[in-house]
Amino acid sequence: MRSIRTLLTTCSLIFLATAQEDASLVAKITRLERLVELQQAALKEKQTKLTDAQKTLRRLQDAATTTATSTTGTATTTDTATTGTATTTDTATTGTATTTATATTTATATYSDIENLNAAADHLKAATTPTLVPSIFGNYTSGHRAYTDIENLKAAADHLWLILCGALVMFMQAGFAMVESGCCRGKNVQNILLKNLTDVCVGTLGWLVFGWAIAQAGPHDADGFRTAIFGTEEFATDGFNAHIPGKGIEPSTKMLNWFFQWAFCSAAATIVSGGVAERVNFPGYCIFSFLMTGFVYPVVVAWTWGYGWIAAMNDVGYMDFAGSGIVHMAGGVAALVGAIISGPRAGRFEPGRADEFDPHSLPLIVLGTMILWFGWYGFNCGSTLKMHAASTGMLAAQVAMNTTIAAASGGLTVFIIRLNRMHKYDIGGFCNGILAGLVSITAGCGNVTCISAFVIAVLGGMIYEGVSNLMKTLRIDDPIDAFAVHGACGAWGTLMCAMLDWGLNTNTYHGWSGFSCVQAEGGNCLEKNVRGQGVAANIVEVLAIAIWVAAWSVVIFLPLRLTGFLRATDGVQQQGMDQAKHSPSKAYAMTG
Repeated sequence: MRSIRTLLTTCSLIFLATAQEDASLVAKITRLERLVELQQAALKEKQTKLTDAQKTLRRLQDAATTTATSTTGTATTTDTATTGTATTTDTATTGTATTTATATTTATATYSDIENLNAAADHLKAATTPTLVPSIFGNYTSGHRAYTDIENLKAAADHLWLILCGALVMFMQAGFAMVESGCCRGKNVQNILLKNLTDVCVGTLGWLVFGWAIAQAGPHDADGFRTAIFGTEEFATDGFNAHIPGKGIEPSTKMLNWFFQWAFCSAAATIVSGGVAERVNFPGYCIFSFLMTGFVYPVVVAWTWGYGWIAAMNDVGYMDFAGSGIVHMAGGVAALVGAIISGPRAGRFEPGRADEFDPHSLPLIVLGTMILWFGWYGFNCGSTLKMHAASTGMLAAQVAMNTTIAAASGGLTVFIIRLNRMHKYDIGGFCNGILAGLVSITAGCGNVTCISAFVIAVLGGMIYEGVSNLMKTLRIDDPIDAFAVHGACGAWGTLMCAMLDWGLNTNTYHGWSGFSCVQAEGGNCLEKNVRGQGVAANIVEVLAIAIWVAAWSVVIFLPLRLTGFLRATDGVQQQGMDQAKHSPSKAYAMTG
């Protein structure tokens, strides 16, 4: 009996234990089923939000197709809510319950997609609200709002970038001053430096009063292209800022753009001073400098960077990233006309006197060349005009690399050519070769490969050498080879940047689009005769700039020459400008 009782007791305990385990198992299954139900409910809620967000996004796309094209591409979602189920397997033989992680994984992915879509929709909604204008004073009216944190950071980055690059371009004036004074005779150094200072100061006034308005101001049409031959608004900075009653001054980005473009304007004018050095009177040159910066150069900008008729002439327009044609060729052509009209320096081409006109200071020439090379990074890289996106930073790096390769390649090309011809080292030629390479790549630094930059610079160095020799053969006195460096190589670089555009091997064209191709209306690369259009536009640019600048240079220089206001007398030239016109009477005071 005891054995039977013991057996029954044992069976009872086993039965009770089994029942407890079953109850525990049932409880676990119940909890898991409840969890699945909660997850499914959450997924259903998110799916509803996803549907609402998609409807909002489609509505916003209809209202702003252009903006939505770039935004919605980054917010693609996959609706996998229907897969958000949980499979619960009850294996009775083992008394365990297994719940798969399908619901959790899918839910996480779906949450992320919905969040991305909601963020894109919010961004698009803000971007397509034309009535809300950002203001430094916030939402002081129903039509204004505060700048977002992202907008503040982007604006600060862009301002810092362009102010820094503009300062580098302005510092190039020191390089021009050193090169020009070094290339000329010691008795005229002060006069050369005076004209460089004048270009900056008088040129600033010309750009302030007339230049900016003609070059960059409106009127423009709805697509941003100019509706007049040049600007007719914002003379003397009128309308740059707005007065807000009760608040203060609402600033704009026009001050930033004015400063950066001013630096380029001053550079164009300074190129001319070297071409007419050592024989032009100071007052006559001041007249030219003011008209060049206040009218002649600004019209060139109005046609091109100011979205004028050259920019709108075909599907792709012209391409001149940092101004091989707009800045350098314009200055070089004016220097050529000035050199021809003012005539050669007294005794320059007389037999046996060539050595009298050798550069007086190669150290100044080398120093000036290195300063110019340094400043050229502001000139070219700064022409991205902004620095708040990864792609822009990468483009600036590409520009910097092309600029560096071109400078080195152009310098070595001229150095080797002259070494082969004279069997002696020519440091001055080396420096001008560097500048020729820099000028040649300025137009295409943002749309050609590094190999193309090398080819452009090497051939640019050859063109410089040929034009420099031709100028001497024609007895055109250009003391610093301003036309050979800036005019000839500027035209060359402008043409090559279209011919050797990034899309050369793919039958596409990049131009101003940077790493992207110029696109047709459907969003694909424009391919039909696209390169021919780019080359045609740049040919027109070169011809238009050359004719315009040459014509007005004649109009300015010729009357000055005929009235005796332009050219210094042979006696003053023989004495030296410094001794005849300056105090102290010499640039260098050396003893011993």
